Amino acid sequence: MPEEHVEPKDRSTARSLMRLWPYVKPVRARLASAVLIAVVASCLGLVIPLVLKWMVDGPVAGRDPGGVWLGALYLLLLGIAEAFLFGLRRWVVARPLAGVEASMRAALYRHLQRLPVAFHDRWPSGQLLSRGTTDLMLVRMFLAFPLTYLVVNSTTIVVGFVILLGQEWTLGLVLLAPVVPLMIVCSVFEAKYSLVARSAQDQVGDLTTVVEESVLGIRIVKGFGRHRSQALAFRALAQRLRATELDKARLLAGIWALITTIPELAIGAALVLGTIEVADGGLSAGTLVAFLSTALALRWPVESIGFLLAMCQESASATDRFFEVMDVAEEKKTATHRAAGPSGAGGMVFEGVRFRYPDAAPDSPPVLDRIDLRIRPGETMALVGATGGGKTTLTALVPRLHDATSGRITLDGEDITAMPRERLRELVSVAFEEPTLFSASVAENVLMGAEGAGEDELRRALSVAQADFVHDLPHGTGTQVGEQGLSLSGGQRQRLALARAVVGRPRFLVLDDPLSALDVHTETLVEAALRSVLKETTAVVVAHRPSTVMLADRVALLSEGRISAVGTHQELLRGNAEYAWLMSGADLPDGEDAFPPAPAPTTDTLGVYAPAEEGSSR
Repeated sequence: MPEEHVEPKDRSTARSLMRLWPYVKPVRARLASAVLIAVVASCLGLVIPLVLKWMVDGPVAGRDPGGVWLGALYLLLLGIAEAFLFGLRRWVVARPLAGVEASMRAALYRHLQRLPVAFHDRWPSGQLLSRGTTDLMLVRMFLAFPLTYLVVNSTTIVVGFVILLGQEWTLGLVLLAPVVPLMIVCSVFEAKYSLVARSAQDQVGDLTTVVEESVLGIRIVKGFGRHRSQALAFRALAQRLRATELDKARLLAGIWALITTIPELAIGAALVLGTIEVADGGLSAGTLVAFLSTALALRWPVESIGFLLAMCQESASATDRFFEVMDVAEEKKTATHRAAGPSGAGGMVFEGVRFRYPDAAPDSPPVLDRIDLRIRPGETMALVGATGGGKTTLTALVPRLHDATSGRITLDGEDITAMPRERLRELVSVAFEEPTLFSASVAENVLMGAEGAGEDELRRALSVAQADFVHDLPHGTGTQVGEQGLSLSGGQRQRLALARAVVGRPRFLVLDDPLSALDVHTETLVEAALRSVLKETTAVVVAHRPSTVMLADRVALLSEGRISAVGTHQELLRGNAEYAWLMSGADLPDGEDAFPPAPAPTTDTLGVYAPAEEGSSR
């Protein structure tokens, strides 16, 4: 999980929102048109007080009914024009801004696919989901409303005060008096609200994570009767979010009250002074009506400052959260820290490979340390070791789900870091111990393993994986397997994952304990069919059971992050105590906490790590 967010001291709302420009640039013309339309519509509203002034000082004072009706017609036409322009603005921006949101969401999804596995190991899925949904919705709302009306209302206020000062400059100065206090209030509000808004958005991500985990793990929740504890955990997060939202509401209520009260006091003072001037004959009644009408027309632009600033802060936080993900570097296409030339050895070769997870402490021991291993072309190598010994990590290095910290891996003599990832992952096919299926049909899940594969390849892969059960499903291979494939049993999911791995006849195959969920009889059938596939490829198979080991030509023992022995199953059974113990499942002998140190490795003529002479090994 990512570290708790800390708001940078030099954070700028404007700077954050400016980062949206590359996405807004394609629709800038329509957005500018919408702003211009809204400005014209708003300024039309300021013409209404001038018409009122003409009516009061003219037809009303002169008792001219025809002039009054004419003035009423003018007011009606201005109102209709204003309403039409505001509707037109909405229509102009709706489609392009929906396109901006869609393009940002697509960019985020595309970027997530290209980020290293280590990133996904750290980040909760709920935080990513909230960034792709709630946060981008806030960005779209900002572009559609606050961005436009910050320009529109600012222009309206400036034009309105020019009209006020032109009508009666002394009263205009009275209305200008609250400007400085309002600026101070807005500055304080902006600083406080940005922190609370960011906290609320992060808490929404946490809540989304809990909901997603509870839905995906509903069988565990129900099976262990943990619905009450899950509900309490959810309630605690929901209450925390509620408290944060109430803090937001309190801040909004405070600034709304101040922004409303201060201008109202100024308008009241202007009304009293203006009435005195009218009574003294220094000001016409029409001018006072127009002045007060203009001042009242400016109430909305002024009072809207509070929630417009709030929406800007929320949008800036949403933008920051979006770019927190987008700024993470994608997987490197090639490694620049290793410049070793091509190797003449074929097959799959590990040369001095070391690996430490990126977020591990610098002084922590590496998960893998100086791995030297060669799997000959067409050979199947079983990888055996204690649980947590790094077997899965080692296999993940081959398709570059992780990059080795040092050393190199070659496939048929070519360094994998020199290959484009797309080509590498066409050469290497994988099947993981925990099979992942998508909310798609059986055929779509299996054929993900080979782009362009057809019906014949599908049938062959299903046959190899002994997954012919799919033909008995309601719609055969067109049956939707549901989210995570949970409508199927664990063994069925694992067989479909195996079919996905072999459907494309890969040159290199990486299988991470692919038969662990199968019953003995099904395992025997899958192994028999899998042997024909393994003859055509170079493979490494993580194995925990002797039956899986028997698929391999040779076995490599991974112990404490290093390859401690390589040989056939029978050779290691006779000559390596740790291997014999792993295969037998027996307890350690009394008084022994660990196996004695392995002897120094020897190397055969092919450069393959080989066990020491029989009798000197563990």
